[in-house]
Amino acid sequence: MSRHPTVKWAQRSDEVFITIELPDAQDVKLRLEPEGKFLFSATSGADKIPYEVDFDLHDKVDVDGSKASVGNRNITYLVKKAESKWWNRLLKQEGKPPVFLKVDWDRWVDEDEEDQDTKPGADMDFGDFDFSKMNMGGGEGFGAAEGEDDEDSDTEDENVEELSASKKDAASSVVAPEVKSV
Repeated sequence: MSRHPTVKWAQRSDEVFITIELPDAQDVKLRLEPEGKFLFSATSGADKIPYEVDFDLHDKVDVDGSKASVGNRNITYLVKKAESKWWNRLLKQEGKPPVFLKVDWDRWVDEDEEDQDTKPGADMDFGDFDFSKMNMGGGEGFGAAEGEDDEDSDTEDENVEELSASKKDAASSVVAPEVKSV
């Protein structure tokens, strides 16, 4: 009997991302039909354990516009929808989805946010602000620039020596209070 790998999905109005998490998959077979039938089978591990997925997707798809990528850790399928519209679920069947089917929150974009640029900070306008003048550190090398002497390397030792000398001077200049015996 075949097992089911974890399957994650996310969508845009014109495409669906399906990611099958199966490390070291071998003998991968993928089939996508225009009516929305999605079939996957592969083996994994030293024991060549068989895995399979058989879905009826919510609506029709464009097989020619869809792409698959088989990697070491997962299989990703970019399924092009036949009609550019949002699906209210991935599968045609209603009810509770299979336990191995999960939402891919890393790729998920809400319907009302699809047109927005999804890069972090895309809505911020920094104009002509020059960040290189902020002197926030973290530049190349994290130390002195090439050709410059690192003047701070000796200062800690010198400061400690100066501090020790000043403490000795201060200690010798302190007058001890007179103690009178009664």
